[in-house]
Amino acid sequence: MNISNCPCGSGLLYQNCCKPYHLKQQTAPTAEALMRSRYSAFVVQDGDYLVETTHSSKRKGNSKDAYLKSAKNTKWLKLEIVGSTFDTVEFKAYYLNKKFQTEVLHEKSNFRLEAGKWYYVDGEFYS
Repeated sequence: MNISNCPCGSGLLYQNCCKPYHLKQQTAPTAEALMRSRYSAFVVQDGDYLVETTHSSKRKGNSKDAYLKSAKNTKWLKLEIVGSTFDTVEFKAYYLNKKFQTEVLHEKSNFRLEAGKWYYVDGEFYS
């Protein structure tokens, strides 16, 4: 997929933002950076990255195929970071539903730092 601006909303070019994480050239330095890179991975349909950055205790049921199916069936519009702490990120991810109406996924995600790498653990959804 050829994109210029990073989907994560940082204002940077993809090649200078999330792409180095996706290519395993760098690791995300913070929970928020990992959150942004995971959102971008959904946009660019990088199932391997999504699996690799999911905590090992949560990978069952979160297969590469499941991530790819979700990524391919969703038209992501933008990411808004509501707030973050050391190991949590609250965000709103905007997307188009099947009727082409904008909907919002509002979640507070939990992350874990292990051996110098951040992993997504789980999240609490808001309605």
